[in-house]
Amino acid sequence: MLDELADSVSGVKESVSELRESVSELRESVSEVKDSVEGLQLTAQALLQIAAQQQQENEARQAEIVEIRQRQEESDKRFEVLLSEVRHLIRQIKPDDHQPQS
Repeated sequence: MLDELADSVSGVKESVSELRESVSELRESVSEVKDSVEGLQLTAQALLQIAAQQQQENEARQAEIVEIRQRQEESDKRFEVLLSEVRHLIRQIKPDDHQPQS
């Protein structure tokens, strides 16, 4: 009976030793996962900052495009006014071209 008890205690010791080893491996794995998660968080934060910066740059470009289009429209209108004035002046300088010849 003592032999069985000794074998049983020996088996329990072996199981406890294996359990300790498993716990140690698990702790190591958890530590690695924690490090990976921290790395992913840093990467995600960096990507969010980059995305926010690019969004701001895109908004600035869109504002510039709107401003350029407005200036182009104003320039086109001024050109049309000037062209109209030039045509009017040409008609005043050459009135004979618009009157029927006798």
